[in-house]
Amino acid sequence: MAEPRTPLPPPSTLPKPNLTSRFLGLLLLIFVPVVLAAILFQPPDFDPAPLPGDHYFGDSIAVPERHDHVLEASERIGEGLLPGPEDLAYDAEKGYLYTGCSDGWIRRVGLKDAELKVEDWAFIGGRPLGLAMAPGGSLVVADSYKGVLLVKPDQTVELMTNEAEGLNFRLTDGIDVASDGLIYFTDASYKYNLEMTMLDILEGRPHGRLMSFNPSTNQTVVLAHDLYFANGVAVSPDQHSIIFCETPLRRCKRYHIEGDKNGTTENFIENLPGYPDNIRYSGEGHYWIALSSGRTISWDILFKFPFIRKMAAILAKFFSPFYLSQDSGMLSVTLEGQPLTIYSDRHLILVTGGLKIGKNLYYGSLHESYISKIDLTQYRSNAM
Repeated sequence: MAEPRTPLPPPSTLPKPNLTSRFLGLLLLIFVPVVLAAILFQPPDFDPAPLPGDHYFGDSIAVPERHDHVLEASERIGEGLLPGPEDLAYDAEKGYLYTGCSDGWIRRVGLKDAELKVEDWAFIGGRPLGLAMAPGGSLVVADSYKGVLLVKPDQTVELMTNEAEGLNFRLTDGIDVASDGLIYFTDASYKYNLEMTMLDILEGRPHGRLMSFNPSTNQTVVLAHDLYFANGVAVSPDQHSIIFCETPLRRCKRYHIEGDKNGTTENFIENLPGYPDNIRYSGEGHYWIALSSGRTISWDILFKFPFIRKMAAILAKFFSPFYLSQDSGMLSVTLEGQPLTIYSDRHLILVTGGLKIGKNLYYGSLHESYISKIDLTQYRSNAM
């Protein structure tokens, strides 16, 4: 005979779950794997630091004119033929637009050709980042792995420099050429190479340098040390200064190469609404700054707290960092560093360089396989 079953108490008298215990359990479930990951997967010699004390986390600088949906108006050039077109250089005499691709090719687009034909021009075998036209129709290239290269009109490639002060370049990045033939460029980091870009940015330490190279003497000179991921470079139209970008600090600085301030550095534009990559002078009184990402809450939190950056560095081993990037675009500023107009889109990712040629703005992206073109005449723009 079955034993009688003890009746259950009515629902109102059942013990209620301990919400505090459940929360602590969930917290441990998350916290323990993170701690283990920090112990097991921490990058070697990675030590995040607070950003400089004068770095501002308040409101970004105001831009008078904004266009926030430029993808709708952008035309794709060479789709599928230009993997990761990082920077652009234009030969106005011949009408060619050059870009460096992730497969090691320098390719060009004939803008005078109605079909905008894409051509393989010179294979350099590394990862070309910054580009600039040089005297005689040559192209200078900041190759992230190899250093500063000269590509001649016959497509032969020559190494110009790859070290300074006994320290090899790890991430040769932005580049420009002055009217006297001097080449100005950046080594974004002497510690991390291109594959470890995210580690350099997350570490928040000044590993970058601004340098010059004189082709006549083969002399490389370090102009400025201790820069925070030194990126794009542009020679001013009066040839008296160099504008260069520091990506994680959301600013560009001016280095004087002539006059009473020769050899000194000062702020050009600070507290940008995004993270600057390359910068180019338009020839029309404006600089164009590529913003690889707009400023986001995620980036602000990362840069405020070194410990969180340490966790992010671990996660970056397993996940793409692209989720942090949004509102990428192009910003035009005056020769004095006053913002004018921004062209962006929340779906744009990793815009890294751009040029205004005639009525059109061309820009490239590490994330895409084409160059984009915007007809600026459809906008009422201060940047025109």
